[in-house]
Amino acid sequence: MLSFFRRLSKSKIGTGIMAAVLIAILAGFALADLSNFGTGSLGFGLGSSTLAEAGSHEISDREMRDAMQRRLAQVREQNPNVDYPTIIGDFDPLLAQMIDQRAITAFADKYGFVISKRLIDAEIANLPGVRGLNGQPSVQGYQAFLAQQRLTDQQVRQSITTELVAKYLLLPVSAEARVPVGVATPYASMLLEERVGEAAVVPFTAFTAGLKPTDADLQNYLTANRNRYMVPEQRAVRFAMIGPEQVAGVAATDQEAAAYYKANQASYAAKETRVLTQAVVPDQQAAAAIAAKTRSGTALAAAAGSNAAVTTLDPQTRDAYASVAGAKAAAAAFSAASGAVVGPVQSEFGWVVVKVDSVKTAGGKSFETAKAEIVAKLTADKRKQAIEDIVDKVQDALDNGSNFAEAAAQAKLPVTTTPLVEVNGRSRADPDYRLPANLAGALKAAFEIAANDPPELPALADKSGYVMVAPAEIVAAAPAPLASIRDRVVADWTVGQGMARARAAATAIAAKASGGVALAEAVKQSGADLPVRPLQARRLQVAQANADVMPALRTLFSLTAGKAKMVPDTQGRGFFVVKVNTIKPGNALLQAALIAQMRKELQQATADDYARQFVAAIRADVKVRRNDKAIDSVKRQITSGGS
Repeated sequence: MLSFFRRLSKSKIGTGIMAAVLIAILAGFALADLSNFGTGSLGFGLGSSTLAEAGSHEISDREMRDAMQRRLAQVREQNPNVDYPTIIGDFDPLLAQMIDQRAITAFADKYGFVISKRLIDAEIANLPGVRGLNGQPSVQGYQAFLAQQRLTDQQVRQSITTELVAKYLLLPVSAEARVPVGVATPYASMLLEERVGEAAVVPFTAFTAGLKPTDADLQNYLTANRNRYMVPEQRAVRFAMIGPEQVAGVAATDQEAAAYYKANQASYAAKETRVLTQAVVPDQQAAAAIAAKTRSGTALAAAAGSNAAVTTLDPQTRDAYASVAGAKAAAAAFSAASGAVVGPVQSEFGWVVVKVDSVKTAGGKSFETAKAEIVAKLTADKRKQAIEDIVDKVQDALDNGSNFAEAAAQAKLPVTTTPLVEVNGRSRADPDYRLPANLAGALKAAFEIAANDPPELPALADKSGYVMVAPAEIVAAAPAPLASIRDRVVADWTVGQGMARARAAATAIAAKASGGVALAEAVKQSGADLPVRPLQARRLQVAQANADVMPALRTLFSLTAGKAKMVPDTQGRGFFVVKVNTIKPGNALLQAALIAQMRKELQQATADDYARQFVAAIRADVKVRRNDKAIDSVKRQITSGGS
């Protein structure tokens, strides 16, 4: 509501500015209502790569480029076609935020305001994705966050330090903003102000009767508005597919499958695991005695007594046991039958006696069982290689000077030519034409090839192969011929003429109504049959009005009594002529809730102002300097794609 008196924005400064600083630096950039930051210095004494300086803290051109790169990546999540020129308007606000960050850090350094490492670590632990599924922060999660945001640990810690310093400095400054009831009451009363007036609706359709443009009128209109009727560049594109269809006859033979099975027999052999109990003693004689007792029926642990190390090993492979007891002991244990006692066998740790508790065999495929999957794998590999061989052959032909048709003929590739299409794959001549989805990427490549450039071989969208592409015909972007869009131009010309006449009529009506003539009479004198409607509202209702009457209501509260004004309809349908007849002041003395709401808004605005002023004082205290020449240079380079 306060926006009726002051054009206040919901700035991030105040309680929320530090969140904006962190988001701006860590997550990409939160656009805030910031302007006129810095001192306006010409940058005397700053290096050519330094854009600004706050105390001993600098902002380099590299940091600014990185920040803009992060901003671009963020915006491209919503619109992949955005480029640097599109977001260059974010450059100055982002630089201003970075200057404030450095200024706050320099201020903290100057006055010994130290943030502990433990406090910073606690903030890092709460960053997105840093905590794992167990709820605990992890190094891997933090590293993933840094990689995703394209930041270093130092940058994150610097940003968090600034956030915490600013929070502790600015919250006390802005938290005590107080607005007396006596200040809020007049503002609340203004919201209750009531105005009574009239509005004449002046639609352009009331002024289009009898309009018949000549061919010259239409041609002149088309020339003056040529960008509105531009037909994008169109191309007829030739495609030569190099995919599964071209290698469908390639298949693995039985001999190749058998050779593969033999070479990879270990992968298809059955996997044997054994549960083993072993005793290890230092001398052979004691080991032999343990083995003899065990073979006679005594449990291995009992036979070994307390002088041997006895271990029961979970199911494991021969290789796994060899890593524990050595190859010799593993060979003996895995060649014995289930229940057998093996040993003593000498190992690196002593003499080993092993009891084979159980044997389990799992998996394993015969050649006949595995043949189908082997043939499928080998066939897929051979077809993939065959596609690559065709691509190499085509590329060699192009490198040796062959054109599209010659290269396609040499490789025996079928050629398809599209009708004239735009870069989106749609044909103006054939609305039913649809480019195969798999060729979308190839079409983009075809629109990037100059008329005399050799064909290109981009991959298919599904990665199943490639396609040779080249333009067969290029039609440059140009305004559509008048004959093909005549009805559209006639309609647009008619609207334009009607709008011009409606504007002239509305202006004349407003002038007469402001001169003391009743609005209805002014409309009558214009000769047009236009409706005049009563208009009555309180200022409080303007924000709640629908879009159709919003322009008229806003105008009602911008005029003095007895005056009229013409205002365009935001929907492009014509104009309103609004006249104020009477103004009734409001009185909020009995509206306690409204006064309280106004106090709350005024206090928030005051808190924001306090925070802004304090940040400005910080910048002055640490002597912020800007290198405008370097800033302009970096901005030009980023805009031109030189980043």
